[in-house]
Amino acid sequence: MTDTSSTRPAEGEARAPRRSRLHRLMRYLPLIAPVLLWAVPCWVLLYTGQNWPLPVTAAGTALLAAGLVCMPLAMARGHGRRQRDRAAIVGDTLLGTSWVLFTWSVLLGVLVRLALTVAGAGDAQDRARTVTWAVLGVTAVLLGWGYAEARRVPRVRRLDVELARLGAGLDGLRVVLITDTHYGPLDRARWSQRVCETVNALEADLVCHTGDIADGTAARRRAQAAPLGTVRATRARVYVTGNHEYYSEAQGWVDLMDELGWEPLRNRHVLLERGGDTLVVAGVDDVTAESSGLAGHRAHLAGALDGADPGLPVLLLAHQPKFVDRAAAAGIDLQLSGHTHGGQIWPFHHLVRLDQPALAGLSRHGGRTLLYTSRGTGFWGPPFRVFAPSEITLLVLRSPQPPASS
Repeated sequence: MTDTSSTRPAEGEARAPRRSRLHRLMRYLPLIAPVLLWAVPCWVLLYTGQNWPLPVTAAGTALLAAGLVCMPLAMARGHGRRQRDRAAIVGDTLLGTSWVLFTWSVLLGVLVRLALTVAGAGDAQDRARTVTWAVLGVTAVLLGWGYAEARRVPRVRRLDVELARLGAGLDGLRVVLITDTHYGPLDRARWSQRVCETVNALEADLVCHTGDIADGTAARRRAQAAPLGTVRATRARVYVTGNHEYYSEAQGWVDLMDELGWEPLRNRHVLLERGGDTLVVAGVDDVTAESSGLAGHRAHLAGALDGADPGLPVLLLAHQPKFVDRAAAAGIDLQLSGHTHGGQIWPFHHLVRLDQPALAGLSRHGGRTLLYTSRGTGFWGPPFRVFAPSEITLLVLRSPQPPASS
């Protein structure tokens, strides 16, 4: 593999896009979200005609009020300056629980009550109590299933991707994508090892990690990340930074991944050659890098492509799907991204779509550019995945096939 990297800023590089609607909304969420997440279930489960005995109502109210108080306190202690892992686990678990409870309180509070009313089943109190038990039952099932989904080794998703400019010598190139491993407060060293064993079984030519390696510094999460050093590829192992690296001393992660033998594509590219044909494999820092204040960190596509033959096909690694606008303008053939987690806990994907052009899977942008968005290999924060399964992705690149002769 030939290294033709460049990290020099190029004049005229496009500025980062202005803050999205989701970012503007996020300013207010810390104030209103905890109240809504706990108050709505409290009202639906206890105060909509159930007429529970007073001890039941009091105990239920106290329990939900404790969740409202403990969740932000635990998250602040776990993810704030103190970085207490046990507190983070409690806060994250309460966050996921409240989201599922809120969602199904709203949905079943309307749908079940309406169905029972239309069917004429029972009196108002019976219908209200049925709603409560339905919400609690569905929530318990989804949390148990979601926890198992989050902690398991992801299934492999295989996809053939045809690139119009890919030479025949590169046909069948096997690219494995992992992303958003999010090593964090829950120790997942064994999980990490099993993920890497699954990757190695795919016999990849190129293995890519598109960022959000962990939550926490490299020093704290080293044991969980260490199995990444065992990943094998016949050509290269490459990675780019994600936004979470910039919350946790990004340079430490750059140094650790280099130590583990991964090629950093920080606004640079390498050439992958096979069968007389060449593929440009490029990468950019996350779009949040420049605001981190770290010298030399920014999403810099012109620098990543500096020196590359413009006639060659380009595979680009960029953590966030929304970078695809710049990729399409530059004529990139295929962008690989993560970041979205596929929403992670339904129906959070609706909020993700306010910020990103794609949620998961393969999509086309412009006349040439394809974007593959992974749902992620791990999970962030709440240890649950509900209707958004994790994945390890095997992309088999295909060159155009000549038309069959008549």
